[in-house]
Order: sequence, then structure tokens, then C-alpha cells
Amino acid sequence: MSPNLRGSLFMTAAMAAFAVEDTLLKSASASLPPGEVLMIFGALGLALFAVLTLGAGEALLPPALWSRTMALRSVAEVTGRLFFMLALALTPVSTTSAVLQAAPLIVIAGAALLFGERVGWRRWLAVAAGLVGVLMILRPGEGFGWLSLLAVIATLGFSGRDLATRAAPPALSWRQLGVAGFAMLIVAGLVALPFGAAPVWPAALPAGLIALAAVAGVAAYSALTLAMRSGEVAAVTPFRYTRLVFAMIAGVMVFGERPDGWTIAGSVVVVLAGIAALRA
Repeated sequence: MSPNLRGSLFMTAAMAAFAVEDTLLKSASASLPPGEVLMIFGALGLALFAVLTLGAGEALLPPALWSRTMALRSVAEVTGRLFFMLALALTPVSTTSAVLQAAPLIVIAGAALLFGERVGWRRWLAVAAGLVGVLMILRPGEGFGWLSLLAVIATLGFSGRDLATRAAPPALSWRQLGVAGFAMLIVAGLVALPFGAAPVWPAALPAGLIALAAVAGVAAYSALTLAMRSGEVAAVTPFRYTRLVFAMIAGVMVFGERPDGWTIAGSVVVVLAGIAALRA
């Protein structure tokens, strides 16, 4: 199996698991503050990754974890997770996931600027077209407000995290990166906690949903890390677009959402731009 094929399969698996995670967390946020959901989710995911790390005979806090790259990755992780959780709780899951589809284009542009990967004018044109697609989804001037910006900021954070994952010290395993990532979810939850409703003791149903989300999140995070460390960035990242398909299905079947024509059209533009960037 070629590195690009392996990376694409890992990316598709990660996007399916992320869609399950998103659905469960959005359901839990209906009865719990977003900050509390993030903290519980982060703590459970951290515990799972800690068990995997120790089981593999690896250190939980290796020296490479304190590198500059990992510090930048942590800031990007907190930003992405914090604003994505807020967007997930306050806006339709299909719209939030649609905006998130601009991430591959941002990652491709970042790979060119930071890692020197070759990006010709056709790929830059595809990046610009993808951003137009995002604007079609957001529709500035038609009820555009700060809630619409939540998913945009989350997209920038996740893009920075993926680029930092690519540049992370090779000495760090995907398990150790998972420990670091889920620890930042707890930080993101602490940041969000004062701006929402007061924390409450979770009932059995939302607690169970968050626990299942943690399992899906660990699987998704592991697959994403392996994907970003396999093959070429420009070949692997476009498979992020499969998340949109999974998210649309979840939004319609679980939450009864009905994406409007502009959201669907903008999503198509973003996906086509990503395919064009891959083929350029």
C-alpha cells in the first residue's frame, strides 16, 4: 500500500469517526454547557490515550513534547476545539461541518508556505475558489453575525493543528500526540466555562453520550495523526471532504436539519475546489 493511499484511508476513517463524535457532543450540549462538555470529553479522551501510551511502554511527558512546534500545536488545538464546540452547540451541525471543509485548502496553502511543497497557480486559484464557497455558505449580509465566525475561527485552528502535526518531532508517537491534544481540550473547556451556563452534574444520558464521543474521538484523532504523517499533504488532506457527507447525513437523520440551497451550493464549490487542488 502506497503512503498516499494509506494516508487517504486513515483520513476517511478519521472523518467518519469525527462525524460520530460531533453528533454525540452536540446531543450532549443540549443539556450541558459547552465548556463542561469539552472538559469531560477531554478528560476521558486523555485517560484513554494515557492507557494506550503507557501500554506501549512510552512516556506520557517526553522531552519532545515541550518543543516550540508542540507549543504552537497546543495553541491551535485549543483555538480549534473551543470555537468548534461553541459552533457545534449554537449552529446547525451541517453548516458548521460545511465551513470546516475549507480546512484542506488552508492546509495546502500552509504546506506551501511552511514546508516548501510545490503549489502552482492552479492550486492557489483552487484555494481562492474554496474561500468563495465558504462565503456562499456564510452569506455575509444575510444574518451574518458572530455565530457564523465561530466555525471560521475553528477552521483556522484545526488547520494550524494539522500543519503542526506534520512538523511535530518524529520521536513523538501518535499516542503521545493524542495525550497532548486531549489535554488541550480540557484547557479549552476551562476557557469556555465562565461564558456559559453554570456547570451541573451530568445525568446518565449526556454522560454516556460524552463517553461514547470520547471513544470515537480517540479513534478519529489517532487516524488523523497517522494520515497527516503518511504521504503528501496535498494528496491526503482533500479526503477531509468526506466529513461533509457524514455530517450532512447525521444532521438530517439525527437533528432533522434541512441544509438550504446556498449551503449545499457552497459546499459543492468547496469540495470541487479541493479536488481541483489535488489534481493541479
